[in-house]
Amino acid sequence: MDKADSTMARQIAHAATAFERQRTGNTPKSVTVVLSDTTLVITLHGALSEAEKALAKSPEGAAQVQDFHRQLFTSASDSLRQEIKRITGVEVREATAEVEPTTGTVVGVFTTGTTVQVYLLAHGVPAGIWSGDARGDLS
Repeated sequence: MDKADSTMARQIAHAATAFERQRTGNTPKSVTVVLSDTTLVITLHGALSEAEKALAKSPEGAAQVQDFHRQLFTSASDSLRQEIKRITGVEVREATAEVEPTTGTVVGVFTTGTTVQVYLLAHGVPAGIWSGDARGDLS
């Protein structure tokens, strides 16, 4: 990642943090921004309130927390989409959010018509172990 990309990722992380704080009142503990081809993934770690974490301890409560965050993201994400466009120069065509209520992680995915599967690993993979090109294409 070059300096421009790093600055762009940092700008998006700041925008996502501000967006989360504005829409929920909570500030995530950390933010990860990953761009691969036309897919931008923003992961907000520790983004749930204490009340949401307590509610999410039951399956029914977890479903409520997930539904609440999906609806909130759908109804309020236009400002973040515009900020991503301003930072990257590229329009966001699609956006969705998923919540992992047991860890308090919120993942926002912005794509251009692609099916996206997101897996949150328990910890980072050491750089020396990861192999393959950045895209991981099978072709």
